[in-house]
Amino acid sequence: MVVRLTVELLRPVPVAPLSLEARLARAGRSVQHLDARLRVAASGQEVARARAVRIRTIANPSADLAAPSSGPAPGSPGAPAPPAEGAVGHALVQGYTAFHNTGAELRFVEGGWGSLGPSRVWIRLAAPVTPDEEPSPLQRAAAAADFGNGVSAVVAMHEHLFINPDLTVYLERPPVGEWVCLEASTRLGTPGVGLAQSLLWDQRGVVGRSLQSLLIEARGRG
Repeated sequence: MVVRLTVELLRPVPVAPLSLEARLARAGRSVQHLDARLRVAASGQEVARARAVRIRTIANPSADLAAPSSGPAPGSPGAPAPPAEGAVGHALVQGYTAFHNTGAELRFVEGGWGSLGPSRVWIRLAAPVTPDEEPSPLQRAAAAADFGNGVSAVVAMHEHLFINPDLTVYLERPPVGEWVCLEASTRLGTPGVGLAQSLLWDQRGVVGRSLQSLLIEARGRG
C-alpha cells in the first residue's frame, strides 16, 4: 500500500506534450520507494518529480494489529457533513479551463472560496486522470489534497500569491468512494512562508493527512 506520496513542483507545467518516467527506486521486501519525473517532451526540461513510499500489508493480522476504527463517519458529531449537504464551490478564478475550475467538483460544508480561514470541503475528480480508466484511490486523494492551500487561504487571493512548491500526502488506509473531504487550515510563519495542512476524510471516516509548504508574497512584487 502507498502510505506516502510527495510531489515537488519544480516549474510551471505548460499546456504542451509531456513525458513521464517512473521507476522502482528501492525494491525492499517490506518497504519500497517509487520515483517519477515529469518533463516537457520537446525540451526535456523537468517540471515535477514525485516519490511514493509503499509498505507491505499483513493479510491475516493478529488481534492487536487489527485495523482500528476510522473514527466518526461523515454526518456524525465532530465529523464533516456529507457532500450532499455541501454548497457547490465555484472557483474565484474563472475565464479559462484549469484543474481548479473544471477538473474537480467541490462541495463546501464549512467555509468557501470567498471566505478566509479554515474550511471543510468535499472534492471529487470530474474526469479520469487517464482516459477511459477509473481513477485510483491514490489519485483521488492526491487530487483533493492539492486544494488545501487554496480552500483555507488566510490572505486575500487578489492581493497575494500563496504557491505550494510541494505536496505530501500520508494515508493510513486506502480511500473509498469518489469523494475526499479536506478539513484544511493554513498558518503563516516567517514572513514569506506558510504551511497548509489538511485532515483527509472519506465516506468511512479519517483516511490520512496532507501538508503543503507555501511561498507567500504580494502580487506584482518585483
